[in-house]
Amino acid sequence: MTYQAEYLWIDGTEPTREIRGKTKILADGEEPGIWGYDGSSTNQATGDNSDVVLNPVFSCPDPIRGGDNILVMCETLLTGDMSPHPTNTRAAARAALEMYSSMDPWFGMEQEYTMLDPVTGWPAGFPENGYPRPQGPYYCGVGAVRITGRDIVEEHMQLCIAAGLKISGVNAEVMPGQWEFQIGPAGTVEVGDHLWLARYLLYRLGEKYGVEISLEAKPMKGDWNGAGMHTNFSTQAMREGYDAVVAAAESMGAEGKPAEHLTGYGVGIEERLTGEHETQRYDQFSYGVSDRGASIRIPWQVEQEKKGYIEDRRPNANADPYVVATLITNTVCSAAS
Repeated sequence: MTYQAEYLWIDGTEPTREIRGKTKILADGEEPGIWGYDGSSTNQATGDNSDVVLNPVFSCPDPIRGGDNILVMCETLLTGDMSPHPTNTRAAARAALEMYSSMDPWFGMEQEYTMLDPVTGWPAGFPENGYPRPQGPYYCGVGAVRITGRDIVEEHMQLCIAAGLKISGVNAEVMPGQWEFQIGPAGTVEVGDHLWLARYLLYRLGEKYGVEISLEAKPMKGDWNGAGMHTNFSTQAMREGYDAVVAAAESMGAEGKPAEHLTGYGVGIEERLTGEHETQRYDQFSYGVSDRGASIRIPWQVEQEKKGYIEDRRPNANADPYVVATLITNTVCSAAS
């Protein structure tokens, strides 16, 4: 008897990283071991030295194939000394967690995405060559004239649950055809593992239904919300006291930090962070309680309870969650140590 292991890894595509996968057939009882692939086809190697190593680091049930089949998240390594490949952003997240594990960092990431017609590129719910009513009724909306694609969203949620991923919710977003799922609470490395696999499952459903899943930061120009990956963060100290929450928000605005973070927050920052559509401008930094126009929001209940977390509203939908988690862990925890 055999089972199937879908090996998954993050490629070197520029400017936006993508998840890749291929299947290995294993005998029952055989563990998924080190494997490899052609890095010259993923922007991770040259043709004269094309092999890149796949090192399994996390696995879960494969809810699409079912049975004993699994999904295997891998880190990419160099063949010579088996060190992390230059595009291996998970390795930096591991290092950040190892350095600050005593602070017990937690993340919750809100992944927005847009369903597009693969032929026209027009969002689901938009009339052909036209526009729907202005934004207003679509966020968390109900009804055929407001919502498109709910079957995909529901199926995706069930697949994530069946895979054991830390999905914590879904909702329709502000623009028609735009949705969100949330992953967390999870650690610095874990949140990236779970979010990348949740993206993979969503892309697979897109194949099934003939829908393009876009993480573009501003899929529709004009008076429409962009797509972000709002990132909630806390340490043990923040979950116990409000002073640590305020200190975390202030650390994100320290000299040089806003620019450093934005370089790792995805492609299209300037198009999305305009100061409109519930954003702060990309070239300004602010934090505030219950302020969705700030760079960092302190939720109102956190101020009321005098403990909790902060929300970084700047990461784009297309950001690499490993990079985002590494930046926030290093910035907040180093300032607090």
